[in-house]
Amino acid sequence: MAQAFKRFIPMFDRVLVERFLPEVKTKGGIMLPEKSQGKVVEATVVATGTGARKDNGTVVPPSVKVGDKVLLPEYGGTKVVLEEKEYYLFRDSDLLGKFES
Repeated sequence: MAQAFKRFIPMFDRVLVERFLPEVKTKGGIMLPEKSQGKVVEATVVATGTGARKDNGTVVPPSVKVGDKVLLPEYGGTKVVLEEKEYYLFRDSDLLGKFES
């Protein structure tokens, strides 16, 4: 159970992520209006729960750890505001993938 916050620990198989900021400028330097910015589907894991509990009582640890870069579903997650920053809670099984460093 790793975490970036002392006051917030996700429960069970939940993962707290911070989405990357949307691209506001193209590679050529053109500023993008807010409407044309794509939905951000990449994030960094900032805290994890202890893991999911199986029917027989064993705990399955989360498949990601703090600092991992992950691919999120386009919709979903629960918005959480901590220390005036936006984070999102997802179930470990809802994450679509993990980027290798």
